[in-house]
Formats: sequence, structure tokens, C-alpha cells
Amino acid sequence: MRPDLHATRLALLAGTSDARTKMEQAIAAAESAACDHVFTRKMFDEARQAAAAAAPRQPLAGLAFSVKDLFDVAGQPTPAGSVVLNHAPAAKADAPAVARLRAAGGALLGRTNMTEFAFSGVGVNPHHGTPANPNDPATPRIPGGSSSGAAVSVASGAAFIGLGSDTGGSIRIPAALNGIVGFKNTARLVPTEGAVPLSTTLDTVCAMTRSVRDAITAHEILAARRVTAGTAPLAAYRLAVVRDLFLDDLDPVVAQAFERALETLRSAGARIEEIGLAELADLPSINSTGGFSAAEAYAWHRLLMERSGAGYDPRVAQRILKGATMKAHEYIELGHARRGWIARMERSLASFDAVLSPTVPITAPTIASVAPGDARDPEFFRVNALLLRNPSVVNMLDGCAISIPCHLAGELPVGLMLWHAALHDDAVLAVALQAERALQEQER
Repeated sequence: MRPDLHATRLALLAGTSDARTKMEQAIAAAESAACDHVFTRKMFDEARQAAAAAAPRQPLAGLAFSVKDLFDVAGQPTPAGSVVLNHAPAAKADAPAVARLRAAGGALLGRTNMTEFAFSGVGVNPHHGTPANPNDPATPRIPGGSSSGAAVSVASGAAFIGLGSDTGGSIRIPAALNGIVGFKNTARLVPTEGAVPLSTTLDTVCAMTRSVRDAITAHEILAARRVTAGTAPLAAYRLAVVRDLFLDDLDPVVAQAFERALETLRSAGARIEEIGLAELADLPSINSTGGFSAAEAYAWHRLLMERSGAGYDPRVAQRILKGATMKAHEYIELGHARRGWIARMERSLASFDAVLSPTVPITAPTIASVAPGDARDPEFFRVNALLLRNPSVVNMLDGCAISIPCHLAGELPVGLMLWHAALHDDAVLAVALQAERALQEQER
């Protein structure tokens, strides 16, 4: 793993390095083959200026961060990974999330590629190319999405923080597949203004980093709040593993890494109980009329698609158009059903500090296997459904979750997801800190 933000800031404070040097290293990584198709707009000169002006004691100290293409950056259009918004008016101001990272001393390296309009967990983009997962240079594999470029910018060493969004797993999926950390906070904690929406009900603004402690730093900046993570050992927490849904159809590599991680955590003192969650069986019927994302995306895209529908990725257009059939009473009933389901889930999880699951049930497939672009391509939609299955439960719960690496060196990346209901962010982060430490000791 490359040096994280925390270790790099310590070097800056000690005077053994400086922000300008670190910026040149970040730019070199961003210009390398590992970052092909990662940036939709490079801002290297501005980043150099920000690095030179920053103070070592600022939280980000002039170090590089990247921004998913759906966030407003003052003076630039906000294309959201598409081509149909290329000539939209320039944003008048930074999105609040971007402004907060800059105010903390961050240097914006550039806008990152993404699934068009954030509507897929695979990460392919027919307009700007697809960033390849850097963990297998010999075989181009998907980066995961929709925050694909953001993930590769962090995994490749170009950025310390990759700002993105998570509606059904769009931070945690690419974090898991790229072997980095992705934290989805409780949605209400970070403002979503200045971001092109997918689902106004489920969208969350959050980030990917190289460590849990960096995830805490990024979240504190984005949410303008202090995290109380505590220092209690793993034995102080009561953890659950859910039998239902989350462990279905696991790739053998994922299954082995997950079981090994559980054993490592138990050896470190963790109290882990296997439980059932009968409430998960209710999700298909609750979402039977199409779910929030399609309906809310269609409401935003309807007029744009009438004018420029031929310019959309056909796989994205197909998913958006499904929202056209939802009736008003179905949408209202969906909201009521979700609130009731959340209440039942919170009661079932009330006695636990966090739940442990594989972030996604598969390792990264090859880009070639999912990239033909046919709107009817069954393999693309099979992979997309598998990638979204586990993390999307947390979005429906209005919860918080973090994905941390749990694979060994030489293996394709696998993510361990720790999650809970809304506003359990600090407890989830506290457990993740201890779990990360135990898993790193295992690898040594």
C-alpha cells in the first residue's frame, strides 16, 4: 500500500518532505499509464499553485485530491461522465464538498471519470474510456463504479482522497475492487448540493482513501464534524455476520478472504455472532415497482433525454427509462414502505456495534467481458446486479458503511464491509480502525 495521507502529513511536519515534491509525484502518477482514462479534466497547474500556497499544519496540507465528474467546480461545466452536458453553463461556485476540501488545504488535481450519470456499479464509460483496475496490469479489469476514476486515482498514487458519491455502493464497490478504503457516511451528514443527482433519496457524498484514519480525516472535512472513534479493543464490540443474502453466490476467492478475515478478527478478540435478518426478504417486494433510483433519475433526465437521448450510454438510458412507468401512488407507497423497513432493521441490529459482510461477492471481472455496450448485454447486467447487491442494502437502510481491504498480497482485491444504521458512523469507524490493524498484522 502506498503511503497514506496521515503518514505523508507527518513527513511534511517533520520537514523530511514538502507539498511541492508530493504534488510532482502525484502528477507523475496521474500522467502514467495506470491513470489512462482516469481524468476527464486535468488541473495540474492549479494543483501546483495550491500545493505551494498550503500550510503544513492544514488538514490536507497541499496534498492532492480528485473530484468525481458530477461535482460542480467553479468556472467549469459539470458533465457527470456524459457528453450531453458538455456545453452546459459553467458552475458559478464549487460544490460544498469541493469547497470544504479546498478550504482544508487540499489541492484539486482534476475531475475523474465515472459511469455516465452514476447509474451503474461496473464503471465502464463509452464516452471517455474505462479506467483499468491497477491491481492486474496484465489483464484489464473493471474499476467498479460509479466512482471509477476516483478509485483509480487513489489506488494509483495520484490522489490521497477521491471525492465521489454513493447511491447503491458507488464508493464501496470501486474501493473493494481496487484494494482501498471507501466510507459511505450517513447521507444527511454531508451536503449534496452542487452534485448532479441520481437519486435524491439515496445519494451520499463521500470519499475513498488509502486507510481508515484517512477516511476519518476526509469525513471530518466533508461533514464539518469531529469523529469520536475511541480506542477500545475489538473485544469491546459486539459484531454480527448476516447469513441471509450477503453470503449468497460468493466467488471462491471472496469467500476464502472473508472467512480468513473473520478468523483473524476473532483471534484479535472480536466477538462475532452469526445472525439472520428476515427483513432482507422484504426488499424485492418493496422495490417491485422500480425503486427510487430509476424514478428520481427519470424525473431529472426526462427533458434532457427528449432533446439528447441518442447521446446517452444505451445501458444507462435503459435504466433511467424504467422510471417512466412508476405511478405517483407507487412512489409514495415506496417511501412509506422504506420507513417501516428501516424501523424493523434498526430494531434487529440494535444490540450490535457493526455488521460484517463481503463488500461485493465477486472480484473484478475483465473489462472485455462487460464492455460490448449493447443495452441488452446480459453479462453486464448480471455483474452490475452482483456488485450492487450487498452495498445497496445500506443505502436503502439510510445507513453508514466502510469497505476495507481483506485480501493478501498477490490476490485480487477483496473488500470487507462494516456497516450499521443511520448515525452509527463513529462506531463503524472505530471498529474499522481496529479491524484494519488486525488485518494488516495478519499480512505481516
